[in-house]
Amino acid sequence: MEGDSVTLHTDFTDIQSRDHILWMFGPQETRIAELYKQSIDMFDSNKIFGDQRLLLDTQTGSLTIRNITITHIGLYKLQIRSDRGNSDKRFSVTVYAPLPVPVIIRDSSQCPSSSSSSSSSLNCSLLCSVLNVTDVSLSWYKENSLLSSISVSDLNISLSLPLEVEYQDNNTYRCVLNNTITNQTQHLNINDLCQMCSDSVEYSHLKAVMLSLVSALVGVAAVALLYRS
Repeated sequence: MEGDSVTLHTDFTDIQSRDHILWMFGPQETRIAELYKQSIDMFDSNKIFGDQRLLLDTQTGSLTIRNITITHIGLYKLQIRSDRGNSDKRFSVTVYAPLPVPVIIRDSSQCPSSSSSSSSSLNCSLLCSVLNVTDVSLSWYKENSLLSSISVSDLNISLSLPLEVEYQDNNTYRCVLNNTITNQTQHLNINDLCQMCSDSVEYSHLKAVMLSLVSALVGVAAVALLYRS
């Protein structure tokens, strides 16, 4: 994850004075750290890592990348030259940005009226969404059972996954966003999101206006009758 410290190990427990350790990064195999005769040299000509981010262990030759970011994704090459023999190792490093918490909303365009006689048989339409994610899966679970899932590997894409549940459903639902090392979960509260629709504000205002007009007309009629009598 971004912000973590990652150590690439040489598998040596004790570097000898004549051992030559060289670390390189990227397709151009740019030198970034070197250990020879107990002397350390750090290279960062492209300013990819910055000051104090790389740490080379003088005892083992292992390389630590502190406060790692997605700009440090790529191939790292270790070259070892010593009296005990020569060897090369490669490390592929993938860095994940923190995952956002999924957001669950309902499709209000399909919200049934509270006066509907068949509302108990209707479904509540929901949508779980996330923005700007990479190499993740988005899934709906009912209790511990997987209902549906969608996966992407594209960079900074937005995902949405629909779900329909019955009104007054007592089961537990959750929407989960995950990659290979972490996840974020949003639990569904059916009672909060899946409520029957009340009359619209416009319709309520119209009824109030009509009632006021009727009351006014009744009052006028009563005054007219009294005047005539």
